[in-house]
Amino acid sequence: MTKPCPHLLRVLLAGALFLPAAAIPAPAHAEPPHPRLVVQESPLAGFQFHQGPVLEAAFSVGDRLQLQRDRDHPADPRAVAVYWGQFLIGYLPAADTAVVAPLLDHGARLSARIVGLRPGAPGQQLRLQVSRGA
Repeated sequence: MTKPCPHLLRVLLAGALFLPAAAIPAPAHAEPPHPRLVVQESPLAGFQFHQGPVLEAAFSVGDRLQLQRDRDHPADPRAVAVYWGQFLIGYLPAADTAVVAPLLDHGARLSARIVGLRPGAPGQQLRLQVSRGA
């Protein structure tokens, strides 16, 4: 089924209402949002070794995070660094980079956000969700 021409619809509607076509507003041509595909959910590794503990009180569930490949990481050739704004707060665990690292290497636009916080908890203070799309 083909979509009707928005201009033609405006003209027909205006004629039916005895109005000039310019009196009927044109429809907004916003792109429909692409669905968000959750790639994975992971704890944050290395939190205690980076700027995470200093910033911990400022974190909120829902905060956006940035993912950046760290190909020069000495212990993990697939390392993915996690940033909160400009601050390095840790890495995706090495066991959780098998999907994300190649996607980033091939230019995929991934986003991440905080989905869980446990202030002061040893090891897994922060959980993040990695997704692709809107």
